[in-house]
Amino acid sequence: MRELDVIISKYEFLRENSTGCVLATVVHVQGSSYRKAGARMLVDEYGNITGAISGGCLEGDALRKALHALHRQKNKLVSYDTSDEDDAIIGAQLGCNGIIQVLFEPIDYLDALNPCELLKKVTKQNSPLAIVVQFNLNKQKEQCGTKLVITKDLKTFGQKPEKELFHYIEEQASLTLKYNHPHFAEFTTEKESTHIFIQNYQPPVKLIIVGAGNDAQILAQQADLLGWDVIVTDGRPTHANKDRFTSSCQVIVSKPEETLKNIEIDHRSFFVLMSHNYNYDLAVLKMLFKEKLIPYIGILGPLKKYQRMLNDLEDENYDWEDENLDKIYAPVGLEIGAETPAEIGLSILAEIQMVLNGKSAKPLREKVTPIHDKKLNHFTKVAI
Repeated sequence: MRELDVIISKYEFLRENSTGCVLATVVHVQGSSYRKAGARMLVDEYGNITGAISGGCLEGDALRKALHALHRQKNKLVSYDTSDEDDAIIGAQLGCNGIIQVLFEPIDYLDALNPCELLKKVTKQNSPLAIVVQFNLNKQKEQCGTKLVITKDLKTFGQKPEKELFHYIEEQASLTLKYNHPHFAEFTTEKESTHIFIQNYQPPVKLIIVGAGNDAQILAQQADLLGWDVIVTDGRPTHANKDRFTSSCQVIVSKPEETLKNIEIDHRSFFVLMSHNYNYDLAVLKMLFKEKLIPYIGILGPLKKYQRMLNDLEDENYDWEDENLDKIYAPVGLEIGAETPAEIGLSILAEIQMVLNGKSAKPLREKVTPIHDKKLNHFTKVAI
């Protein structure tokens, strides 16, 4: 289960028990940080924390700030400078060298559009969304908070700001979703300024494992830890059953030609063929070739297996578009010396992550630029 889903599940539990809570959100990072803007955690009135906004260095003080905001029932923005070695609050020599802005929002259960209710709507969507958080680096000013969510077709739920500001937010939200990156802006008028963080929310990765063998069990468990939606399909009910897979997995028993019958495919649907049955995998591959949205098809086994598949398809005069071959990864996985099922699962998931983010999978020590692109963190200045 993804972190946001865990946070919402905790929120619903706290609401049912009338337990006060605060949502903490990283709204901007200047420099380096373990978590980027959009990281969240929920703090209840007893000091229990769900989620995380850092690697552990900020949570202690953030807990105190959250309880203070809860007591005052007022949104609060806090800055953490992890490059300050003399900062006794968060500890010295963390090595992150970043300035992190965290917004604390006490949750009003009577407000049907409170931040957690908006995020709950987000988790139920299967398409990209723009989550809009309004704050102010001048901590004496009002911190509006998480108020609005915008869909790819520019539908909204939440509270819209004034017309001119909303027009800009709507325009940038569209670009945020189109180019898959966050957006930060500073709006100024003659009287005041305000800041906006537009988060690009993507639905969970959908991993479809064709085959329900023992190695598929391990791969499903590993993908579940990443928060991915996992679907396992196989023609053998002795293998494809809920007793053999984690409770969050969808398990389907089907003939190979009916594999896609109950699966909704989108641009985040990744397939791995590992049934250990050549004819089964080949039959599924024929169907997947026709699905243009699929970005990745991994095939377990040696290269000669994949070459045999292509030869058999040619013998059948099967017609495919050459560009579809680019999304075939056979043999599946990155070359990391994997031998055991768990190691092979790790190499497969790492390769999918590489494709998902358009990266090279080279060691980070070979990267001469910062790990994360800091150009996207700059505030665009807009005069209203």
